[in-house]
This record gives sequence, structure tokens and C-alpha cells, in this order.
Amino acid sequence: MVEATASGAAGPVGSYRPGYEVTAERILQLIAESGLRPGDRMPTEKELAERLDASRSVVREAVKILSAIGRVRAHKGRGLYVADDDGMLGSSRWGGFFLPTDLDHVYMLFEFRHIQETAASRLAATHATPAELRAIETAVDTCRQGHLTGQAALFDRGDDDFHLAVALASHNQFLVASVRESRRLQRQSSTIGLHGTVGGHAAEAVEEHAAIYRAIRDGRPEEAARAAAVHLDNTLEDYRREIQRRVFG
Repeated sequence: MVEATASGAAGPVGSYRPGYEVTAERILQLIAESGLRPGDRMPTEKELAERLDASRSVVREAVKILSAIGRVRAHKGRGLYVADDDGMLGSSRWGGFFLPTDLDHVYMLFEFRHIQETAASRLAATHATPAELRAIETAVDTCRQGHLTGQAALFDRGDDDFHLAVALASHNQFLVASVRESRRLQRQSSTIGLHGTVGGHAAEAVEEHAAIYRAIRDGRPEEAARAAAVHLDNTLEDYRREIQRRVFG
């Protein structure tokens, strides 16, 4: 097993992973292997440092990341707990086994998103109301503005708004809940494994969003589904490129 250090971690030749990133992943593995459920108390930072053979400072940074993405909750004076999550589809169960830096898990997540979002786009092309179409179009414009002005936070907000708006236009609440949860897990992967970077796909993503919107607006279900599939395939390829860049330089 790879050991985390204060500066980084060992791995394939030429690779580098910060110690807090490796430790965050290993804490998630520890939670899963120990059968801890939402609300269960976790080992202290000191105990985690001893069990993972990592420094207290590295464990502290790892816990901050896991707290920020909603996997761990720190209660002052009481310790660390597995975060509660009472999502519509029992999303805490998904989070219980999803490892954001495991490439197999990331690929499975994209495979799941492919199924969800092609279905949501197909249904949206049939069911979207004028108000829902406006919401999708506004999200496309927000994403485009974020890209053109170099505002990553604005781009991300538009991206989230777009995918959720399409799901809402499907008029299927199970799709809405699962799309929301899948994107939450993807953000975890980006935060821990890619440090929030979006790679070089932003410009294409804006146009892909626009293509999905036009197909939904024009009431073309199969075209909407195909456009959604292209978008997700290209987004996954962007993840692959970014991971290869980080690992191999």
C-alpha cells in the first residue's frame, strides 16, 4: 500500500500525488472497510495518523477536504463523524463505496451518468415547458459567460444549473435525484483527484450544452439523447487527459 508523507507519495515513475490527497483516499477506504455508516464516530486525527502512518498535519488537511465535499463532519470538542446524507435515493450508500481517486470508480460513474442524462435529455425533449426551456437556455449562457471571462466558478455554476435543469425538464424526480447525486460525486473526484481543474474541454462543453438545448427546444428526443452522449463521452476523455498529464507530465 502506498504511504502518504508530508510532501507527497510514491507511485509510478514520474508521478506525484500530494500526501493529503493520498490520505483523503485512504480515510475513505478505512471508512468503507470498517463498515462505518453516516453518523458513526470515526477515529481521531491522532489515531488516523498512527493507523495510516501519516503526519498529523497531512491528516488534518485530508479531513478538511473530506469535510468540504461532505464525506466527513468535524464536531468541535466531539471528534470526527461520517457525514449524514439523507438523499432521496439513499445517496450515503453510494458515497460509502465511491472512491474519488479510483479511476475504475470514476469510469463507472461516467457510465452511470451516460445512462441517466441521455434518458433525461430524451424525456426533456418531450416534456419541457417554456419556463424549463428558459432555465436550460439561461444555464447555457451562464456557462458560456464563465468560459469567455475566465471565471471558473461561474462556468461551474452554469454547468451544474444546466444538467439539473435538463433533469428537471424530464419530469422524472428519480432522474433529478440521481443526476444531482452523480454530479456531487463527480465534484468529489475533481476536488480530490484533479484539484478542481476542468481540463481543456470548457469551450467544447459550452457548444455541446447548446446542442443539447436546441434538440430539447425543437422537440427532437433522439437527437437530444445523442448530443448528451457526445457531451459525456468528451467530458470523460477530458478527465483521462488531465489524469495522464498529472501522472506522466
